[in-house]
Amino acid sequence: QVQLVESGGGLVQPGGSLRLSCAASGSIFSIKTMGWYRQVPGKQRESVAVIFSGGNSNYANFVKGRFTIARDNAKNTMYLQMNSLKPEDTAVYYCNTLPWRRWGQGTQVTVSS
Repeated sequence: QVQLVESGGGLVQPGGSLRLSCAASGSIFSIKTMGWYRQVPGKQRESVAVIFSGGNSNYANFVKGRFTIARDNAKNTMYLQMNSLKPEDTAVYYCNTLPWRRWGQGTQVTVSS
């Protein structure tokens, strides 16, 4: 029912920051679990971070201390603040719910000097 659209990607230098947004077409108030995922060509999609309706979150080890996931139910939007970006963070980033819905287009993040 709810459609999700990612935005905010771009080209940044190592050590830089980006904030990704996941805008929903409807209310996310009742969605218990939402998350960010990323995929590099030739590799499986991997989970980056998840956030629960109560505000608690879990992170993949490779982003702990650098990324922060958040959700604003009033704005029907989920965010991923990415700091201290590394070249290996380069990927297409997707947002989704749990259970998974249709995967969208994602947003490209490229970290390069």
